[in-house]
Amino acid sequence: MTIVNKGTDTKVTKIILLSESRMLREGLTTFLGKQPGFDLVNSTHYSASTFKSVASSDCDVFLADRASASAFPSNFIADLLSLCPGRKAILFGMENNPGVFLRAVKSGVSGYLLEDASTTDIIDAIRKVVAGEAVSPPSLCHYLFQSVARGTREGSLVLNQRLCHRLGLTARQQQLIALLARGFTNKEIAGSLCLSEFTVKNHIRRIMRRLNAENRYAAVQAVCESNLPARI
Repeated sequence: MTIVNKGTDTKVTKIILLSESRMLREGLTTFLGKQPGFDLVNSTHYSASTFKSVASSDCDVFLADRASASAFPSNFIADLLSLCPGRKAILFGMENNPGVFLRAVKSGVSGYLLEDASTTDIIDAIRKVVAGEAVSPPSLCHYLFQSVARGTREGSLVLNQRLCHRLGLTARQQQLIALLARGFTNKEIAGSLCLSEFTVKNHIRRIMRRLNAENRYAAVQAVCESNLPARI
């Protein structure tokens, strides 16, 4: 929780820091400790007991670097934040990767800072998320807007099971066909479905083999000519 010192009316933000680098952890611990209104209640690395210790704390902001975030089990952040709706999560030292960024946003993080972020950037991010703002690099923020717009146009890509069965396509492959029909590139498909471009290429090759199509455009044409009520 955020504590108010009645004598000075200063709000104190409680912070937990996770970093796998001892040098980075100690440097940030010292820097955060000098900031007015901040109380660093714990500074450690990720372990099996991290979820329990953070969940049982009354911290306002949960900070984690890229190495720690990579070690988190599935739904770690989402489950952690669901236990305390007012708590904020910030990831720092992250890669400039749209897919990773989108997954972080979906998990509920309020801040996403890249590898070149300074300690001052981290301090500013903490203050902003506590004030109810979100923090992200402009380029990735633009990607988020595009993803939301595409999601609306795609109508959440509701699958047509009859089409999948008739053409021998998996549910995932029909999702890809739907995006191919809209002219999406492999990179755009990868970002939209949170897949790697390599995985997308493999799926497209399998679709082409399944439909006996020479290229991606012929595959889309084969589906369109099936005269089934596919949502594509």
